[in-house]
Amino acid sequence: MQIFADTARLPTGWAKDVRITVETGIIRAVQPQSAPVAGDLRVDTLLPALPNLHSHSFQRAMAGMSEYRAKDRESFWTWRELMYRFLDQLRPQDIQAIAAMTFMEMQKAGYASVGEFHYLHHRAGGRPYDDIAELSVQIIEAAAETGIGITHLPVLYTYGGVEQAPLSGGQLRFGNTLERYHRLNEACAHHLTILPSDAQLGVAAHSLRAVSPEDLGALVGDDAKTPLHIHISEQTKEVEDITSAYGSRPVEWLLNHYEVSARWCLIHATHMTVSETRALAQTGATVGLCPITEANLGDGIFNGSAFVAAGGHYGVGSDSNINISLTEELRTLEYSQRLSQRERNVMTKGAGSTGEALYLSAAKGGARALGRACGAIAVGQLADLVAIDRNDPALFALSDEQLLDGLVFAAKDQVVSDLWSAGRHMVREGRHINGPQITARYRQCVHDLKDRLR
Repeated sequence: MQIFADTARLPTGWAKDVRITVETGIIRAVQPQSAPVAGDLRVDTLLPALPNLHSHSFQRAMAGMSEYRAKDRESFWTWRELMYRFLDQLRPQDIQAIAAMTFMEMQKAGYASVGEFHYLHHRAGGRPYDDIAELSVQIIEAAAETGIGITHLPVLYTYGGVEQAPLSGGQLRFGNTLERYHRLNEACAHHLTILPSDAQLGVAAHSLRAVSPEDLGALVGDDAKTPLHIHISEQTKEVEDITSAYGSRPVEWLLNHYEVSARWCLIHATHMTVSETRALAQTGATVGLCPITEANLGDGIFNGSAFVAAGGHYGVGSDSNINISLTEELRTLEYSQRLSQRERNVMTKGAGSTGEALYLSAAKGGARALGRACGAIAVGQLADLVAIDRNDPALFALSDEQLLDGLVFAAKDQVVSDLWSAGRHMVREGRHINGPQITARYRQCVHDLKDRLR
């Protein structure tokens, strides 16, 4: 397959008339200043597609259900109670329908891959399915239908709080011992073989609240190249609870007890001191930022300027999937920093385009977090590519050097015309090739869920 782009953002900068050869999902040749050949796929402007490094796809169907203020103060913890009631109604076929819709929306927004942080494992009440990986199978089949690249991250979730209380209520669907978690991962590895070779399996601990230090140590001791993800320091109450139980703040405790490295992705890391921020940046780990969800839940604002100044790596994810928008995710990240610091153009190290810094940093950081050879239009990389139409009114007056600023701060996701996930051309002229069937099944699923939630 050959793709011809009028303009493309290569690692060396902007280039014109770029002809790209893709074989078996991998970029085999990149030729600037070329001429198109009959049969080439012609696009306007080509960018490396971003990974979405953190998703709980099932929560997509909850969007809009938790925006009613109750009498008492609303927080993450009150939102979580709604989530538990909602997920009690979810059946395996619902998981697949919701995940397929979620993954399709990601691709239409410009994401070519996803890290699915999957902690929903059992029936309501906690009884396992005959296949311990039944609900992971639904995620994998949704990835197959949409063609999205996936790093599947089954989550170890053992306790109901930092005091190692037993799981209860909605949490019962999450629970596994370490031994059963290893069996889950083995089953997931088997089921992932139905997907193309770019699909991967990682490991994840839900949080320091939900996993014991001993079990986390066992996960860390697994294959040192396997992506390892964990929620950390998302809410102030979590920081207080961990500090009380462990004698130090969550990120501080983690760095003191484990060799945190490039295989790690710390999700949120919202509440860190300056010393924690600098120390984490020096490890080479990626911070997974989910600005839309973090704003929706009232979590707080990440210490972005200090992290970037210290050379830290970050990527973005859509987390609760309340609003799946790549441009809005990056925009919210920068705007939260501006509101916090009351200055402009914060998330860039030195002079230069803020939009370009945000976009390319998220591309690189997301690739690191998912263990995926993507994030650049270069020979040997996966063909995770997104084409945008710069004739859109938000972009048409901008130079190449201004284009990513326009994309991040002015454009909507509909400027995405085409998207390839490891060479699979899934979005064409703004439409997903399996869109009608995915959307119809999702509509029926949500209609049925609504009836069951009454």
